[in-house]
Amino acid sequence: MKVQTIAEIEQQLIGIKDESDPIIQKLQQDERKGVQQLIHKWYRKKEQERQLQEKFLEMNVYENKWRLQGYKYIAGVDEVGRGPLAGPVAAAAVILPKDFYLPGINDSKKLSEKKRIEYDEIIRRDAIAVSVALIDAVEVDSINIYEATKKAMKAAIASLASKPEVLLVDAMKLETPYIVEPIIKGDAKSVSIAAASIVAKVARDSLMIELSAEFPEYGFENNMGYGTKEHIQAVERYGITPYHRKSFAPIKNMVRNE
Repeated sequence: MKVQTIAEIEQQLIGIKDESDPIIQKLQQDERKGVQQLIHKWYRKKEQERQLQEKFLEMNVYENKWRLQGYKYIAGVDEVGRGPLAGPVAAAAVILPKDFYLPGINDSKKLSEKKRIEYDEIIRRDAIAVSVALIDAVEVDSINIYEATKKAMKAAIASLASKPEVLLVDAMKLETPYIVEPIIKGDAKSVSIAAASIVAKVARDSLMIELSAEFPEYGFENNMGYGTKEHIQAVERYGITPYHRKSFAPIKNMVRNE
């Protein structure tokens, strides 16, 4: 019988899901170092998948609690962009179906840009409803960032194609006609809030990248409006744009001194 090459075994392992598979048992007897490394890598990957699955199930606790009470339309609500010196604050509301499955979903800040974009596409494809709302810098300055965040959240909720019954909100108390459950660090504890976090982040980042074409000096495509050293130096050199928040330091101090 022809002995399989390491490359052939690597391809074969891709399709094996269960460690009780006879092929796994057979390969464990193969003394070649390369084969044993592949087996070790396969087991490590399976353990990572198991952990992601467990995490995903944990992140459905809040949704399942409300579903057991008969509610179907449970919206996760989250915001991004409270801290930047430029750009809008963004909020998203997402209603996921009961059978939604995306192990690896998490708070958008804990995901790579590539993963966020990948997950955003999956969420938008599979969700019952998705909505995003933006409050621009002028209004942030007018009503303050806290009120602007609440307004963005309420606008995202109001524009959902399907009317929610329960809102799971990341650490924010909202006055709405619906049941509201604020959850501290909810974007890491609730799959619906995590989904909203990702959708809001991708939407806001896309806008900042568009603005970077209009104002290339400020590096918005990299800093997304946050107060990096390079961003602040650009403001000192070129002044502020219509998208800068004049109520935020150090922008506020610069405006005063003009």
